[in-house]
Parts: sequence; C-alpha cells; structure tokens
Amino acid sequence: MNRARLKNTKRWVVKVGSALLTADGAGLDEILVNSLVDQIAKLRELGVEVVMVSSGAVAEGMQRLGWEERPKELHELQAAAAVGQMGLVQAYESKFQNYGLHTAQILLTHDDLANRRRYLNARGTIRALLEHKVVPVVNENDTVVTDEIRFGDNDTLAAMVANLVEADVLVILTDQKGLFDKDPRKNSDAKLISEAKSGDSALIDMASGGGGKLGRGGMLTKVKAATKAANSGAATAIAYGRVSDILLQLFNGDDVGTLLIPHNEPLAARKQWLANHMQVRGSLVIDAGAVRVLKNSGKSLLSVGVIGVKGEFKRGDVVSCIDESGFEIARGLVNYPADEVAKITKKSSDMIEAILGYLAEEEIIHRDNMVLI
Repeated sequence: MNRARLKNTKRWVVKVGSALLTADGAGLDEILVNSLVDQIAKLRELGVEVVMVSSGAVAEGMQRLGWEERPKELHELQAAAAVGQMGLVQAYESKFQNYGLHTAQILLTHDDLANRRRYLNARGTIRALLEHKVVPVVNENDTVVTDEIRFGDNDTLAAMVANLVEADVLVILTDQKGLFDKDPRKNSDAKLISEAKSGDSALIDMASGGGGKLGRGGMLTKVKAATKAANSGAATAIAYGRVSDILLQLFNGDDVGTLLIPHNEPLAARKQWLANHMQVRGSLVIDAGAVRVLKNSGKSLLSVGVIGVKGEFKRGDVVSCIDESGFEIARGLVNYPADEVAKITKKSSDMIEAILGYLAEEEIIHRDNMVLI
C-alpha cells in the first residue's frame, strides 16, 4: 500500500492522543473536536467506516476536578477517568448529531481481548455498529483497569482494535508531525520520515520512548503499534492532529505525516489474536533444533525440543517460546500446565503418557495454535 491507495480504503481506526485532544491539559479542545468530527463525517460520506480510539478521559477528569498534576494513586486515576468519560462522550455525541450520526462508547480492558469469546463478541458488536452507521468511540476502561490488565497506552489499544475490526488504515493523531530520524525536540536537523515499512528495527532506534505529562505513550509506542496493526494488513499513518483537514489530506494521498506500510502478509484472524495477546503467562526455553523447526518448517513444538520452563501457567494459556539467549521466537496456546511441562522437557512424545499418567496431546503447542514473532 502507498499513499495513493489510501483513497481506496474502506475502514479506518483513528486514534487521538490526550495531549492533542486536551490542549496539553487545558480541558477538551472544542475546536479540535469539531474539526475531527467534521472530517470523520466527510469520510463517512466518502464511504469510509471510522472507529475512533480516543484518549483524554483522565485529562478531562483532571480539568473538571481542578487537578493540575496527573495523580499517582490508582483509585484517583480511576475517579478522574470516570468523571472525564462523561465530558468526552458528551462532546463527541453532541457534535456528531449535527451530521445525523450516532456514537457508541466501547470501554475495553486487556482481559476483554485476551479472552477469545469476549474478543469475538467485541468484534461482532463494533461491526454491527458500523453497519448501522454509528461511530464507535473506544477507550480503555480506566475506571476498573489495573496494571495487570492494562493495555499500557492507547496506541497499543488502537492497534489491537485495528486487528479486531480488520481495518485498512490505523491513523495515530499526535502532537508531533510524524516520525523523525532523531528526536526533533532535541535535534534541529531532525528529518521527517515520509514513508517506511512497519517492523523495521531501525525505526525502533529512531523513535523516542518518552510520553508527555498526560499521556503514557511516546513515539516508540506508535512504532510498535504500527507493527501490531500490520498483522492484519493495516497501514499506519502518524500525523500532527492540528493540521487542517489532516484526515482528508491522508485520504487524498497528500504527503503529510509518516506512513508505515505493512511489512508482511496479514496473519489469519486467530493468529492475529495470538500475536497480540500481551499477557503471556510464562515461557518455554527451546533448543536450537526446535528453533529451526519452528522458523523453517512451520511444525508444532514437541516436548523433546523444550529444555526449560519459566513462570506459572495452565493448559490453554499463552506462553512464549524463547531460545537459549532469551529471544522470543513464537508464542501460542500450551497443552500442558507448567509443572507437567517441566517433567517432560527433553523427552520424546511417546514418553508423555508414561511420565504424566495421561496423554492430552502429542505436542506441547500445536502449530495451528502458534504464531511466529
């Protein structure tokens, strides 16, 4: 996909950052909200379905509560999010109604997408909303989320939503013009990268990992989000949200922001889910022979190739397959709990029943339940 082909796309996920949407903490920026709604309404007229992933609830709640610094206590963050969600939803709903469009609020935690059944339910709900010409507004459910089930930032959430709805394009609107070869805040000679391939390791080196005082993400999270979005074939555009008609400029193929092209063929839907399942419960250390088999032959992981077990996990959990240096090779759904895998490491499959007293599967992870990383 190149810029010219953006005009032929049919489904976008548009993520708006909190620093951008709230004018860096001064409450919701009504002018920007109006601009975004105008552009999304126009995209709908042009035949593009749009799912919004909107930050800003905590920042809006802080403003309403008169707090100048982002709180550190979890319950205070959750309180700010609860208050701020009201303003966020009201702003979008009132503006979209000017175009005869309804909005719907979708609040997600990582558990919602980690559970296969809830993942499919969320996908079905959002698709139904799009069919009814509704603009879904997605956010992390900050009022109940804990660190253990947090996405980490809305860039990651947006990428997972792009996978969820099989979007053609993920647009990340931020307070930066795009991805630069150096941090433009520290280097006056930094150059904007117009186009690159997602997944390019050089992009990680270029990206800045720091977020602002309101957001949790930085340019590094956006680069990583583009890699996740590419799993379902989505291109990612990173652009400055205050440029006039930025979404329409992107749609028309104008040279604005940074466009990251998918680096490989889209994964099957189930393997997208596995690849983006962040809450890995443990890891299996595999030998060099198993690494070669997984990478080159696409076969299942057998117990004979497992030389170590890390973490506590049960049958059906997602685990990482790592080589002896700790590099992740693959991840998938394990067929045995951690304590039982430990008993059958380095053993052939025909010995499993004698050791454990039963045989659930001949494989530790079947190839159909595994994805290379």
